[in-house]
Amino acid sequence: MADKYKVPETHPDFRLNKRHYSNAELHLVAYSFIKEGEAFEEKIGSFLLDWIKPSKYVEVKTSGSTGKPKIIRIKKEQMINSAIATSRFFDLPEKTTALLCLPATYIAGKMMLVRAMVLGWQLDMVPPSSNPLDQVFKRYDFCAMTPFQLDNSVGRLHLIKKLIVGGGAVSPRLQKMVKEVSTKVYETYGMTETVTHIAAKRLNPSKNRKKSRPFKVLPNINISQDDRGCLVIKAPKLSDEIITTNDVVEILTYKKFIWKGRIDNVINSGGIKLHPEQIEKKLSKIIDQRLFVTAMPDDSLGEKLVLFVENEFSEDFLQKLEREINELKSLEKYERPKKIYFIEKFEETHTGKIHRENTFKSKVN
Repeated sequence: MADKYKVPETHPDFRLNKRHYSNAELHLVAYSFIKEGEAFEEKIGSFLLDWIKPSKYVEVKTSGSTGKPKIIRIKKEQMINSAIATSRFFDLPEKTTALLCLPATYIAGKMMLVRAMVLGWQLDMVPPSSNPLDQVFKRYDFCAMTPFQLDNSVGRLHLIKKLIVGGGAVSPRLQKMVKEVSTKVYETYGMTETVTHIAAKRLNPSKNRKKSRPFKVLPNINISQDDRGCLVIKAPKLSDEIITTNDVVEILTYKKFIWKGRIDNVINSGGIKLHPEQIEKKLSKIIDQRLFVTAMPDDSLGEKLVLFVENEFSEDFLQKLEREINELKSLEKYERPKKIYFIEKFEETHTGKIHRENTFKSKVN
């Protein structure tokens, strides 16, 4: 059968919750997770069974952050290549101690298991939750989290030496919060189709530079732009196809790029193209509350820029904000919001991200 594939034996240093398992023993542990484990262990058990099956592919559900969630097939060989690239880029050799706090439903959780089995890591599991470090009392070399989990874990981050954050952009507010922590915190760029991250940038470099760092791509990744200015990824070891994204970028060198925002979020105001993500970054320098900017129809401009701030309405605060926005030198003339709305509590997605569309509708309708 063409789909036959023999998965490599687990690394001799691999440990899952302090115990080594061979491929044959993984069968047994996977079944016990499915039959007797908690819901999150059941998902881990299902993935482990998929992994040791003599099939070339694993079926993975996309998160749906860039469209409707769908099931895609990824080659196990590509997952192994991704694990090796991560190990080299972040310097994570065998016997690395790692914490799995992401669900094994999606690629990020699955890849933590693959890295441990292939690279010989010592992996412990905790239930995926918004505050995964709350019941953790030992130190780990490595962990992966969502921005939402990081937001709730800053006080206990000293337990992790290196942390990667993915699954959504890290807000300027959160970047400020991790500036002084001892953990090396990296924001990653990637998607299910690229078998997690293909680039990363340090959020709290030891030399505290004013300008934010660009993303640096992992080994064997080639980047370019299409005619819309969006990122095109050629990663032969991770994907059989060239991947065209909807992410507007500025390419600095063949290894580095700056992410500007999603092309679907671009606002065309009076013929000027505005990137909400860039404007939000500037506004976060003067606003501590959660915020986002979006477009509203306008007779003369086509679309006008409006700002939403998570705060109860206050005339004094509104006047103070308007004054500070006018004085903010980094904002271009067209980047100044035409109207400011206050909302006591933003609508959120199931992963804790701001649900812009629903929040906007709740205020405007």
